[in-house]
Amino acid sequence: MSDREFGGADELSLPKATVQKIVAEILASPDSESSVAFGKDARDLLIDCCVEFITLISSEANEISERESKKTIAPEHIDKALRELGFPEYVREVLASAGDMKESLKTREKKTSKMDSSGLTQEELLQQQQELFRSATTKYTQGS
Repeated sequence: MSDREFGGADELSLPKATVQKIVAEILASPDSESSVAFGKDARDLLIDCCVEFITLISSEANEISERESKKTIAPEHIDKALRELGFPEYVREVLASAGDMKESLKTREKKTSKMDSSGLTQEELLQQQQELFRSATTKYTQGS
């Protein structure tokens, strides 16, 4: 799959502020001995490289999933894509990150709907809804 199938590379990007923040954290890390500035042109080039890398990996993972007659790209397809494209050193970190994300999704608070948080039964809510419809209908017919 090429960029053109996704509508062109011009439409694909990463948030500049996020990339800038990541770079700033890396440059300010204790391992970094010098204070180096990161120019806007360098940031934009880095974004282009990241988009290209993501496109490359996702295209390869898509081909792998299609070969396996799967309709969803799974972490193991990303694993295989990284290995087949010559990036085996990234596999462990990527899978660890995927595991962390999966865990954080499990522990994340579930959103409650307005219906659940209203404290009313479905019958009471239905009754309120019908009353609102009646009221709206009356206002509409009187206004015409």
